[in-house]
Amino acid sequence: MKPLIRTIHLWAGLVFGTILVLQGLTGTVIGWRHELDAWLNPGLLSVAPPPGMVAGEAARPAPSEVSAVAARLAKDPAYGRPDTLFLPEVHGDVYVAWYRPAKPASNWEQGVTRQVMVDPANLAVLGERNWGEAGLSRPLLMPTLFHLHRYLMAGDAGKVIIAVQGVALALLALTGIVVWWPKMTLSAFWHAITIRRGGNWAKFSFQLHRAAGFYTAPVLLVLAFSGVYFNMPDWVKPAIGAVAPLSKNEKAVNADSESAARIDAGQAMAAAQARYPAGRVSRIGIPGKPEQPYEVRVRQPGELRHGPGATRVSVDAGNGAVLRTVDPLAARGGDWFVSTLYPLHTGEAFGLAGRILISIVGLTPLAFFITGIVVWLKFRRKPAKRAPAGKAVAQRAPAPAAPALQRTAQR
Repeated sequence: MKPLIRTIHLWAGLVFGTILVLQGLTGTVIGWRHELDAWLNPGLLSVAPPPGMVAGEAARPAPSEVSAVAARLAKDPAYGRPDTLFLPEVHGDVYVAWYRPAKPASNWEQGVTRQVMVDPANLAVLGERNWGEAGLSRPLLMPTLFHLHRYLMAGDAGKVIIAVQGVALALLALTGIVVWWPKMTLSAFWHAITIRRGGNWAKFSFQLHRAAGFYTAPVLLVLAFSGVYFNMPDWVKPAIGAVAPLSKNEKAVNADSESAARIDAGQAMAAAQARYPAGRVSRIGIPGKPEQPYEVRVRQPGELRHGPGATRVSVDAGNGAVLRTVDPLAARGGDWFVSTLYPLHTGEAFGLAGRILISIVGLTPLAFFITGIVVWLKFRRKPAKRAPAGKAVAQRAPAPAAPALQRTAQR
């Protein structure tokens, strides 16, 4: 049984090794995407903090400011009404307006979303970029790495490929555990989790491959499962639902889609803040159809997910009533489990230490790929031919006759 599992482990690594290395390396970088993006594009994503405020401190924009930003863009024919508005997280951040992308011509085409950056102080447009457009320029570098990691720059088809790769990663981790499993003795277990000095490159590679696999397998399984869920949730929801109940994800709709009266983005923000006064509104989805409500994202204190948070508030675009909330702090069962997947995938559930750990683990697919190939090449070499056992015995048989010859010579 173990040789079969070893063969599965080997071929899964050879077939998916390259893409797993790409996923690991891009994941290591985009784990720090926001910090690196702001560092690469200071004129696009950073501004001077308001008078009396310190750059980097938490910002809480007023609903009136949000209304002014949305109105400024909506009235300008060069921009128009955005699809989503990202609010500044800290003083020195900018507003980022996202516009609904055109539908790709094929499943293999990467969708491109227009981003427009606005200065909170004077509502001046600082610039824009196309999120999803491939490029190595400063504005496009981090978006390109993100889309390589999430979609392979290949749109919906890329999502499926990455989901399959996630299944392969889980298979590699599980089969690796079986192949690694030592004899149930303290000495054998210690040898299986340590790297010893001495030996050749192949021996070192084998020990590193085996020991690193032991330490990283649980993390890789979490990354694999969560990665599959992000791209193809329908593949894993039945498994989650079989263990813990999941709420139905039904879309909220306005009470009166025919009414001409509509609240603005600032009023929708105020409604969400009234529901979660201790939370910070991070982004506002602006409805594009009469029946659609505002979708407001809030980050509550104590959430595992940092940045934008995971609390969602649907606000009626007509009367400003709260239609529905998704609260990760109140979630139970399968809903709670799903709410933990993103912060676990990025490591932010455990703060800075968790992010650093995920970045280190992102380097391991490259190490596994190199050491795995070294070990594979070492063991696939054919051993030198040995003489048949019977022939070897026959060749050694005359040796005992020597004492008899000595006795004859003495006579």
